[in-house]
Amino acid sequence: MAELAPLQTLSPARFESPKLLKALALASRHLAELKGVAASIPHQAILINTLGIQEAKDSSEIENIVTTHDELFKDDAFPEIRNPAAKEVLRYRHALWTGLRSVRESGLLANRHILAIQAELELNQAGFRKLPGTELRDNAGNTVYVPPQGAGEVEQLMRDLEHFINESDEFGADPLIKMALIHHQFESIHPFYDGNGRTGRLLNVLYLVKEGLLDIPVLYLSRYIVRNKADYYRLLQAVRTEDRWEDWVAYMLEAVQVTAIDAIATIRAIQRAIFEAKHQIRARHKFYSQDLINSLFTHPYSKIKFIERDLDVSRLTATRYLDALVDDGFLEKQRVGRSNYYINRKLYRILTGGKP
Repeated sequence: MAELAPLQTLSPARFESPKLLKALALASRHLAELKGVAASIPHQAILINTLGIQEAKDSSEIENIVTTHDELFKDDAFPEIRNPAAKEVLRYRHALWTGLRSVRESGLLANRHILAIQAELELNQAGFRKLPGTELRDNAGNTVYVPPQGAGEVEQLMRDLEHFINESDEFGADPLIKMALIHHQFESIHPFYDGNGRTGRLLNVLYLVKEGLLDIPVLYLSRYIVRNKADYYRLLQAVRTEDRWEDWVAYMLEAVQVTAIDAIATIRAIQRAIFEAKHQIRARHKFYSQDLINSLFTHPYSKIKFIERDLDVSRLTATRYLDALVDDGFLEKQRVGRSNYYINRKLYRILTGGKP
């Protein structure tokens, strides 16, 4: 197996075939539409939180960390409830916020930011790998790939990747193509002891935000990868063994296109649900406010404390508001332990495709 080389050694001309340019045009068009549709919901936390949970669930499923929507939404509302799988999945969303703040504040996606993202995911400060012995195996336990082993080599490759990510003018290819190359290189360096897959998938969307192709991180490729997992791993390996970069880039461009189309449909459904909720609540209740709508659509499972905080009202008042919305059929009231939680039924159905 050839030694891993920096991305700078590739020729951008490799990615200018008619097939790839056509795929790039389609992916770019749908991504631009997604950016516009996402901007139609001014309260950004609604999309980052709700779609972020979806991405966290799917990305973790790739790593065989499996949980349910109900467990995730419940853990979001009641973090004191101990569900190890749900907590591990929700750390993905915390890591997303960590990375998004870094990109917005610095305009960069540097190694220090990547280290912070991985530390949030894994709750450790181990940093880049320093010890040899890391191997990637298939389901049968056979070694299929040995990433760089020496600490110096890992650090140098990550410095080269950092430069590639942040020096936009030095590699004459579209950012979507660069995103595909960056993801493959990161996974091939495999710089951490744990969390490489989930960190690498977070870097995809954060890179698009850095490049201005999205304002907020709402393009999550993990669902596409879950549905096409065998191709994902096959094509990752085909680059390493057969130099089939073009096939890998084509896969990732299709992932962008399909995921953008799905995300547009989801956001439009959320938008319609918000519009209907505004009219329903405003027509029946004097306590209607935009802050109330924002709170109810930021968390699929709400609770009294959220309304107290977001509307700056007393616990008694928050309880009265929520119970009135239960009586209307807008919310569904459930109990966990000694506490109540309130399910936004329309939002739940949009995010899961099922009934609460």
